[in-house]
Amino acid sequence: MKRGEFLRSLGLSTSTLMAFYCIGTTMTACGSSSDNDPTPDPGTGTGTNGISGTTTGSAINFTVDLTKATGLAAAGGFQVIGDTIVAHTASGSYVALSKTCTHEGTTIGFRPAQNDFRCPNHGSEFSTTGAVEEGPATTALKAYKTALSTDGNTLTVTA
Repeated sequence: MKRGEFLRSLGLSTSTLMAFYCIGTTMTACGSSSDNDPTPDPGTGTGTNGISGTTTGSAINFTVDLTKATGLAAAGGFQVIGDTIVAHTASGSYVALSKTCTHEGTTIGFRPAQNDFRCPNHGSEFSTTGAVEEGPATTALKAYKTALSTDGNTLTVTA
C-alpha cells in the first residue's frame, strides 16, 4: 500500500495532515529554549552539580551549593532547577518560583534589569513573589521558601 492510499484509508486528507504538521511546528514556542532553560534539569540530584535533593514534584526540597552553581553567584543570575526557577535578585536575595507559566506552561525566564520574570511565549510577567504583573496569565506562580546559610555558600529551597 502506498503512503497516500494509507492516509486516505485513515480518512485523512493531505491538507488535514499538512495542517497538523504546521500547527505542530509552530507550537515549538510553547517549549523551553536555551535562553530560558540555561542548565539541564538535574531531577533528583546527587550533589555532583552542586544540587542535591528533590527538585521535581510537589515535595520540592533541595540545596544548591552556590560555589558550584555559578549562574546564581552574582545578582541578576538565575537557574532552572527541576520544576523551579531560582533567581538572585537585584537586592541580593534569592527567590524560587515554579518555572512554568500559568497561562500555557512555557518555561519562564528571569529579567535582571526589571527584577521580574517573563514568559517568552505570550509575554506574561510575574513579580519576584510570583504575582501576575501583566497577562495573559491570571494565576500567580507558586513561590517556594528559600534560606541562605550563614556562610552564604548554600541555598535551601523548600515547598
